[in-house]
Amino acid sequence: MKNAESFKLKNSEGNVVALEDFRGKWVVLYFYPKDDTPGCTTEAVDFTVLQKETPDVVILGVSPDSPESHRRFIEKQNLTVTLLSDPDQEVLKKYGAWGLKKNYGKEYKGVIRSTFLINPKGEVVKEWKNVKAKGHAARVFDAFVKLHGSCKL
Repeated sequence: MKNAESFKLKNSEGNVVALEDFRGKWVVLYFYPKDDTPGCTTEAVDFTVLQKETPDVVILGVSPDSPESHRRFIEKQNLTVTLLSDPDQEVLKKYGAWGLKKNYGKEYKGVIRSTFLINPKGEVVKEWKNVKAKGHAARVFDAFVKLHGSCKL
């Protein structure tokens, strides 16, 4: 297992949040392209449901969007996950979630939808790269259960 890359980013209220703030807790760290788009909304809503079922898990979503954009997205979709702003793509790059993408034959740099499950010691125990939004949160939860039996988070 490798240690999760540390970071400090602003949340939807403009407050700085560090990964180290959650040491001792399970963290789902997911990277997504853009607030309030169909796939990203599906993923954020599904992770909100997952968080309600397992409140001891911290769920952090990261995109290049501004804290203000995150705040509007949270309010519009009634999200409970914490959304973090990475406008310079520094954390996205650290986690390999920023890179070359293709869409309709065009190549461009953008967010590669990725998720990392981080244990209370700060180690990445599972990662998903280039995921599809629909059903992804359920797959993350299933992986957690398989890693840790039927225990509650």
